[in-house]
Amino acid sequence: MWAALAAGPLALAVAVAVPRTTVAQAAPTPKAAAAQQAAVADPAGMAEMFVDLWLRADASMPDSPAAAAVRALVADADLPQRPRAEKQAPAASRVTAVRTSRTPAGWTVVVASISEQSVEGAPLVRYFAVAGTGGKDGGALRVTGAPGEVAAPETAPAEEETFNQPVPSTGVLAGSLGEFVRAYLGGGQGAGVERYLSPGVRIAAPRAAAYERVDVEDVAADSRGSALADGAPADGARARVRLRVTGVDRAGVRWPLVYRLEVTARAGRWEISALDAATAAPPPTSPKSSPSASATVASPAPVVSGGAR
Repeated sequence: MWAALAAGPLALAVAVAVPRTTVAQAAPTPKAAAAQQAAVADPAGMAEMFVDLWLRADASMPDSPAAAAVRALVADADLPQRPRAEKQAPAASRVTAVRTSRTPAGWTVVVASISEQSVEGAPLVRYFAVAGTGGKDGGALRVTGAPGEVAAPETAPAEEETFNQPVPSTGVLAGSLGEFVRAYLGGGQGAGVERYLSPGVRIAAPRAAAYERVDVEDVAADSRGSALADGAPADGARARVRLRVTGVDRAGVRWPLVYRLEVTARAGRWEISALDAATAAPPPTSPKSSPSASATVASPAPVVSGGAR
């Protein structure tokens, strides 16, 4: 009996003495919260969807799926009305947002509509402005009415041409660039591009569609082009180069292509050290990797000149 009575106070004392464990949920970092808010707040996608549906809709068919989808976004939106002889809407256009602006009252997105079939008197590309509200501080987006057709957004003035130094088509640099671009556009056929790159540089070649022939049309360098004189270049010399080529695919279509590269001289030869929009950052150096092994991977084979057309 005395043992039973003692068990109550003892258990209470143990419960008080033992600290309670609280599991706290980690709060999202400011960076993650900002990324989530940006994804919710961007109105461009909603504007694209609205213009696409609006272009498909017809006021004479208010019960059509396209009209119902538009009215689900804007209940009182006015719809285009086509002649009765045209029983169905034309082929859907491709739409893409090209400019977004915000005001204290809301936002406006300019959407380009590219026609998939030619219509006499109609432009190939039309621009529509979509107005809406919401999206600020992660709030819900809302389109406020039918779009309005507007002029094409202004483009930035053309920059002054910086590639003003012609590169001889029979020189060592033009030959090296010709061999590189043929390997780059060859769809994995023949030698890879690694042999033409500076150590540590990685460039993945496009493999979706191989070109059967690639011709170099023009090579020009920037103001540092004086260092590109024919012959063995001095180690460490650098220049930016514009390469114009024509690729012919399996269907016989000729594609004019332009590449901007940076070249660096090493061991008496030119190597590609950067290709605009296609150069990957060098991989991080691990403690187990040695500089010699890294250099072996990127070390190029001798270049055969005369690759330019």
